[in-house]
Amino acid sequence: MTPLDTLRGQVREWGVDFRRHALELDADPEAIRAHFDLPAVRFLSTMGVPVEYGHEPEPIDGHRFDGTLAAQRVVVMEELAAADAGMLVASPGPLLAGVFLQQFGDPAQKALFYQRMLDRPLWTFFALTEPAGGSDVGAMRTVIHPGSPARLSGTKRYVGNACRARIGVVFARLKPGPLGIRAVLLETPIDGFEAVPLDMIGLRGARISAISMDSVEVPDDAFLGRQLSPTRRGVWAFVQTFNQLRPGVAAIGLGIARAAYEYAVSNRRSLRREEELRLDDLRRQIDGTRHLVEASAAMIDARPADGHLASAAKARASALAERATRTACGLLGAGARLEHPLLDKLVRDAKSMEFIEGTTHMQKLTIFQGLLSGKVDNHEVPSSETVR
Repeated sequence: MTPLDTLRGQVREWGVDFRRHALELDADPEAIRAHFDLPAVRFLSTMGVPVEYGHEPEPIDGHRFDGTLAAQRVVVMEELAAADAGMLVASPGPLLAGVFLQQFGDPAQKALFYQRMLDRPLWTFFALTEPAGGSDVGAMRTVIHPGSPARLSGTKRYVGNACRARIGVVFARLKPGPLGIRAVLLETPIDGFEAVPLDMIGLRGARISAISMDSVEVPDDAFLGRQLSPTRRGVWAFVQTFNQLRPGVAAIGLGIARAAYEYAVSNRRSLRREEELRLDDLRRQIDGTRHLVEASAAMIDARPADGHLASAAKARASALAERATRTACGLLGAGARLEHPLLDKLVRDAKSMEFIEGTTHMQKLTIFQGLLSGKVDNHEVPSSETVR
């Protein structure tokens, strides 16, 4: 048994608690505050904090996992999403902001951020998307007005956990052009900053939020990537961050697909031959997609700039999540979503996966860029038959 197998077995046990509270959290996303003592929530609250900053993960069968590697994160996220994706995304922790700080923060900024994570469970946020332009950097309207101190003004939309976060990363324009985009580290609450939750159909635990900023003070030491050249911060920086997190997002879609498959198997006792074949095909697709997700994590850990395989995994897993929930509904009958509230939740959560971390069209653009640059070849990207 490999260390990752050991991690998978432990996290699967932890996931039992997530499934138990799934519908409770779906009805009230703030219910997560009563469950900080769950082992999985405790693990997620510091997942991604490097050991050199004082993180001492509890040993699992003699192994310590700090979650700084994509290979570890995909195991955790698949297993917990298979238990309940809502509880997973509702849990506090470094997440996207933590990965960004790991790569682009200076030593003082990392020490500040990681100490906040270790002191107590905290939510973080990563504010890039805007109401008018989405994640299109060229359309970014949030601006930093230079001064002593600088001031930040603008709006962001669809930012996970922003309404309850206490620290996070905001992208804004300091000057024209792609090199004029900068990232700043903000601690909240702070004057001029407001985040409110949006009504959501799926993944309600994430408390997807809208942010408004009106002349928010930005200290000089809050600018991230100050120690780097202009070409290695801003746009380049958040692309690398998404590359790092994308296999984990794909693993969430995979976990939802697996949950739907397992739900159908558990609740449809008698199967016709044709239904057995449909379930067998779905199981093969889940297994194949897992291989793709794990391969994409291995590639990202080896070459963080190569995100094309991770994009293939995310596109594949998000489509599979919807396909699996539709199959489960079909097997359980016309009234499946009314008679099975947990399955209804899986359907809604699955649809959310199309938009988290970029739509399928955006993932295809990344894959195409990999083809043009020669980074994608037949040995790196599995064929559709292999994945199935």
